[in-house]
Amino acid sequence: MAQQAYMTETDNGGSGPEHRGTRIRRLFGRLARGWRGDPRVWRRGLVVAGCAVLLGVVMALHAQIPNSIGNLGSLTETFLPWLGLCIPVLLLLAVVRRSATALIAVVLPSVVWLNLFGGQLSDKTSTGGDLTVVTHNVNAENPDPQGTARDVAASGADVLALEELTPAAVPVYEKALASTYRYHSVQGTVGVWSKYPLSGVRAVDLDMGWTRAMRATVAAPTGRLAVYVAHLPSVRVKMEAGFTARQRDRSADYLGEAIAHEPLPDVVLLGDLNGTMNDRALNAVTSQMRSTQGAAGNGFGFSWPASFPMARIDQIMVRGLTPQSSWTLPQTGSDHLPVAARVKVTTDGS
Repeated sequence: MAQQAYMTETDNGGSGPEHRGTRIRRLFGRLARGWRGDPRVWRRGLVVAGCAVLLGVVMALHAQIPNSIGNLGSLTETFLPWLGLCIPVLLLLAVVRRSATALIAVVLPSVVWLNLFGGQLSDKTSTGGDLTVVTHNVNAENPDPQGTARDVAASGADVLALEELTPAAVPVYEKALASTYRYHSVQGTVGVWSKYPLSGVRAVDLDMGWTRAMRATVAAPTGRLAVYVAHLPSVRVKMEAGFTARQRDRSADYLGEAIAHEPLPDVVLLGDLNGTMNDRALNAVTSQMRSTQGAAGNGFGFSWPASFPMARIDQIMVRGLTPQSSWTLPQTGSDHLPVAARVKVTTDGS
């Protein structure tokens, strides 16, 4: 009798999965019936619906937003993925307002965002590859350059690029990395360290008046490849001038031209470009190279600021090489995260 009473209570009033599912279905059923009986369900929430449509249009037509006014187009494209955070807010408002119109309108930005960035949500990494490369803006004000050098060397990189080097810090990095990397070259504020011989080292003109980019040939066991290291000018957001990026944009054009004239088929670009792959101002570079993160990464791979990464402005791009995996490394003493990639050499580099 006791057992029968227990079973009866569990079947009718317990909190098992079946019972919880029944309660949820009843709740949504009441909501649906309430909405069906509400003649204003299509007239409410028009402002929310309008905001949803506007958000979808901005994301879909971001390339049409002009840069003539404070580089607004580039600013939007820099933080474009974050616009997706508006979607759940709009969805919640649509439910609170009990607006069928707003609910349907929220579908538009959802579809657009998934079309733009849905591929970033999947893990595209694979095993294998011939070469591991790492790039890191070490920050001119880094309080622990020796520790930063130790951290990036521990990544197992075959080729390491560092940006924002200062004259005082260069000897520290050279000493700390000497045991891991036999070959290196520093040009201005950028440098490359390699386990394999370097040749053809030269500065690359970015039309800045001082050296912030370089090029070198790395004689890897699987073939020769051209390695470019670049640190494009910084951008600022100013109330009176908007997104000030004119110098960055001009330097990107110079860098793109240098890479376009590179005779070697295998090319890797490592550096802080102060812009994302979505930013049209970097088209001179991005149009001829592949992002390792986009091709073989897991997630967005945001690298800046290190304390709360919001954008991937530190890039690894390749031409003639096949990305196998791409990832960010743990935080160092810099305000940027190091980024790494494993690539496969598909040509003999001759």
